[in-house]
Amino acid sequence: MSTHLGFGHEAHPLLGCLVRDLASGTEGRLMAVVLEEVDTHAGPRWTRRAYIRPVAGGTELATAVANIQLLAAA
Repeated sequence: MSTHLGFGHEAHPLLGCLVRDLASGTEGRLMAVVLEEVDTHAGPRWTRRAYIRPVAGGTELATAVANIQLLAAA
């Protein structure tokens, strides 16, 4: 069971850690995990999204929580 932090945000053990998005290969810091309602062709559904801030800066990337992987410590 996840712990909700408000506004759909959830606690996650990798929050603040450097991670890789397996879908895009983007590396960055995990900033948030959010339960969001998204529209689909079959109607709305709820999904958990991870938001990653790229190491090089720029716009945060949204991906499925299952796509995040902890980067090995240097």
